[in-house]
Amino acid sequence: MPAWLDISIFAVVQILMLIGLFGSIVPFFPGPFIMWLAGLGYSVMNGFNTAGIVLFTMMTLLMIFAGLVDNLFMGAGARKGGASWVTILVALIAGVAGTLLVPPFGGIIAAPLAVLLLEYVRLRDLRKAWLALRGMTAGWGLSFIARFSIGVVIMVLWWLWVWLLKG
Repeated sequence: MPAWLDISIFAVVQILMLIGLFGSIVPFFPGPFIMWLAGLGYSVMNGFNTAGIVLFTMMTLLMIFAGLVDNLFMGAGARKGGASWVTILVALIAGVAGTLLVPPFGGIIAAPLAVLLLEYVRLRDLRKAWLALRGMTAGWGLSFIARFSIGVVIMVLWWLWVWLLKG
């Protein structure tokens, strides 16, 4: 592969990795998944060696874990704040639907609004509904830290893969 093409592929994948990493700031934005797709694209262009298979498998497991951690932390935060399981499920669906319909901020608006409204309807107490919302936002904060950290590890694994593939 010519050097200019190799450098171009590296640059595009690195930009996508950074978009995924910093996109993790936005709840419901699939940052680690975008990073994983960039790694998959890199592998299609450059092929797999044994190290690449091992590192891509690790990237895949981390991407799946990031999605689970994201939902668990937000749900646990809302639950700790007093939200019902039904509210948490509806908020998750509202967040995903909001992101798909009005990207990237629709989910950021839809999920908290769903928690606040459903908990208010359920409890008829705005203070308790607000506590559930605060719990969810605290969970968002923890999930951001987790997703961003996992994203950093995914990018380091990809850099290691590039280094081993070229070495």
